[in-house]
Amino acid sequence: MAATEQRLSTTVLVIGTGGAGLRASVELAEAGVDVLAVGKRPKDDAHTSLAAGGINAALATMDPEDSWQQHAADTLKESYLLGDPRTTEIVTRGAARGIDDLERYGMAFAREEDGRISQRFFGAHKFRRTAFAGDYTGLEIQRTLVRRAEQLRIPVLEGVYITRILTHEGAVFGAYGFGLKDGTRYLVHADAVILAAGGHTRIWRRTSSRRDENTGDSFRLAVEAGARLRDPELVQFHPSGIIEPENAAGTLVSEAARGEGGILRNALGERYMSRYDSERMELSTRDRVALASYTEIKEGRGTEKGGVWLDVSHLPRQTIMNRLPRVYQTLLDLQMLDITRDPIEVAPTAHYSMGGVWVRPEDHSTDVRGLYAIGEASSGLHGANRLGGNSLIELLVYGRITGRAAAAYSESLTAQPRSAAAVAEARAEVDELLAADGPENVRALQRAVRNTMTEHAGVVRDEEGLLTGLAELAAIEKRMEDVGVHPDIAGFQDLAHAFDLKAAVLAARATLEAALERRETRGCHNRSDYPDMDEELRVNLVWSPATGVTRESIPPVPEEIASLMEEVPTDGKLQE
Repeated sequence: MAATEQRLSTTVLVIGTGGAGLRASVELAEAGVDVLAVGKRPKDDAHTSLAAGGINAALATMDPEDSWQQHAADTLKESYLLGDPRTTEIVTRGAARGIDDLERYGMAFAREEDGRISQRFFGAHKFRRTAFAGDYTGLEIQRTLVRRAEQLRIPVLEGVYITRILTHEGAVFGAYGFGLKDGTRYLVHADAVILAAGGHTRIWRRTSSRRDENTGDSFRLAVEAGARLRDPELVQFHPSGIIEPENAAGTLVSEAARGEGGILRNALGERYMSRYDSERMELSTRDRVALASYTEIKEGRGTEKGGVWLDVSHLPRQTIMNRLPRVYQTLLDLQMLDITRDPIEVAPTAHYSMGGVWVRPEDHSTDVRGLYAIGEASSGLHGANRLGGNSLIELLVYGRITGRAAAAYSESLTAQPRSAAAVAEARAEVDELLAADGPENVRALQRAVRNTMTEHAGVVRDEEGLLTGLAELAAIEKRMEDVGVHPDIAGFQDLAHAFDLKAAVLAARATLEAALERRETRGCHNRSDYPDMDEELRVNLVWSPATGVTRESIPPVPEEIASLMEEVPTDGKLQE
């Protein structure tokens, strides 16, 4: 029996209903442009809501000498000079406007007694420029944008999985997908498509992403439409993800735990950070602490379960309850562990995709006419190490810019060419998977991808491991020809998992091939066989299935920003 198919039409289709997607949708609706937002998760529960620390903007409310130029300098320095200077300037110059927009939508920021927005230090920032709302800034931003979208009556389709972006002769004309509950098909015609469906950190075994999100959906959708990826190998590993229970492995223990005085010890009881950064110890940078913990575990000084101990039990109970309430509650809920008495077993966890879809800095347009990418799906700002607090401001700045660009693109069209063949292909892809009745289990293959990436493309990489990873991936791709897909009374989740698997395999291949090409150690990318930074590799690596990995030069940093780059002192600051 053929599935029911709904046909919808809009000016701009936004794929993803996290902070980036909603901000773009709001911009379009405020300009009076027809927009439809589609998400596979409920909009109240998007990945943005997990961001705790804060959002950066050189408001100078606490430190009058701060400026967008200094914010740009700090961002580019921490990117290990792989960030795009034009992208960085656009974000840092537009940051204050992004905060103003949130205030206009009614967001409640933490404030000083005189009413100024309060700002705090994050690591590697010269000044206090991180605005926040408790330890749930991302959740508050998401709620604010959801509320604004509701006021503007923006149609949001939840629980719909987009399987393909529809193109004809290098231009988009919509997208195809299905409902996760009942399998209803959706054919959406649109002049422009904004892709805001996150990154690819779920392809590792331990990740701060939840199940079935950040599986590389954006990467697959963009690449299959004709776009390319930039720097997929640059993935930030957070030093402290929990190990148990398995279904929550990788859940973050906030770096505030170290910021408040938490101590890291190995299984022998040694406070090992003295070996890796004797000055900053546990307050070192994210990439340094993750590498230190990884090394301790790899060299046999880790716990039986493959972790290290993060201990805050020596801190006053009141400090823990006031400063780390979320950490306390999370560990109590997940492990029945009282962190005021016992240490937490943690290990490095895949946290953020700093690379993503190749986009132009001006408007985040891609190689495909009418297709844009924003948020963690895109690339250009973070380079080889993301500054904490920059991801939230990036999605606000580019959500606004890209919303306007997509509207202008639509207005410039004299007609919208469509392709019956492209629609038929999209339908056939879903039909074929639904008819698949092979012996291979989709979930088992997803696990195989995660094991391969964890073993061979984790915190530390080398040529032998990456080549082994590519060989294992080829074997997984072969097994995928024999999958079985079985929708049941609970819905079409198994079909979604099959598409997640397709995305994961594409993202894994891009990551492994780019990691193989980057024969150096820079920021988050550690090559044990190439321990030094190579000036020749101060380039972005661009990947597509057709061309493999190519190198792209990075524009020079303007002198007014370059002159402000310096080592930022770390006294009393948490390195985020």
